[in-house]
Amino acid sequence: MSTGQSFILFEKVKNIVTDTQRAVVRNVNAAMVCAYFQIGRMIVEDEQEGSERAYYAKETLVKLSLALNQEFGKGYSVSNLEYMRNFYLAYQDRISQSVTGIFQSPFLLSWTHYVQLLKIKDNDERTFYEIECVNNNWSVRELQRQFNSALYERIALSKEKDEVRQLSQSGQVIEKPADILKSHYVLEFLGLQENAKYSESDFEAAIINKLENFMLELGKGFLFEGRQRRFTFDGDSFFVDLVFYNRLLRCFVLLDLKIGRLTHQDIGQMQMYVNYYDRKIKLPEENPTIGIVLCKEENRTVVEFTLPEHNEQIFAKEYKAVLPSKDALKKQLE
Repeated sequence: MSTGQSFILFEKVKNIVTDTQRAVVRNVNAAMVCAYFQIGRMIVEDEQEGSERAYYAKETLVKLSLALNQEFGKGYSVSNLEYMRNFYLAYQDRISQSVTGIFQSPFLLSWTHYVQLLKIKDNDERTFYEIECVNNNWSVRELQRQFNSALYERIALSKEKDEVRQLSQSGQVIEKPADILKSHYVLEFLGLQENAKYSESDFEAAIINKLENFMLELGKGFLFEGRQRRFTFDGDSFFVDLVFYNRLLRCFVLLDLKIGRLTHQDIGQMQMYVNYYDRKIKLPEENPTIGIVLCKEENRTVVEFTLPEHNEQIFAKEYKAVLPSKDALKKQLE
């Protein structure tokens, strides 16, 4: 057997082993989550038989925790048992319709994911993050980051009232240009200080250095096409700061970075970039180009009177260098 054939055989075997390992992990996670659900159900049913529920429940969990830890080792602390109890209470309707046996589970995430989700009190918001976790294969760390950056509120604030409810039923659905937008973008991972002085070149360089994080913040379907894309006509050269392609909308997305307050010149410049890409770059079967001016301070009046009334191609959005206040955004949403 030649070296090339040996390598091909190795790759095939490696893929089988890797796929099997992943399947084992998924099955173990599903079995563990379903077992914890059943433990939570038993705790709730036992509580309902107690005469003094609050005191009885506390004493029961302490004793149960000690006994389980002695039998199986760590992992059954009182706090973890309380999570199992709350897990059952939060998801009992879903599993009662979907599960006929202990190892048949509708849950697609790890127990650590569900522990984080249980910290979200609002049912609609919790369901939204669960859907996004599954659809985007978020790690627990990414789930925490998206929650802390108030993703749910920022998407909801960019939608009409009748579209907000859909977030808790289907997650973020990308069908039209406005669907990829958030009320503002949170870029705390760049390490830029809120009031520090930095240039647009510094801003761009920071994004390129954290490109994976930035694309996660942009949202679904984004592919990076390039930076400082140049085009020239009548002897003048122009540069688009960042160019992406959204495979869901099947169109180019151009980003222009501004570190100050938005001006009408910024909008006009982006209009030229979008027109150029529509007329010279995009293919006939692709959808119209989208342009986003990412600025430190948005000026809605300038946007309103510079762009056509039914504009669906050019947008101006603020960015924040630090995590926003979730409470303030919730109040704004309400």
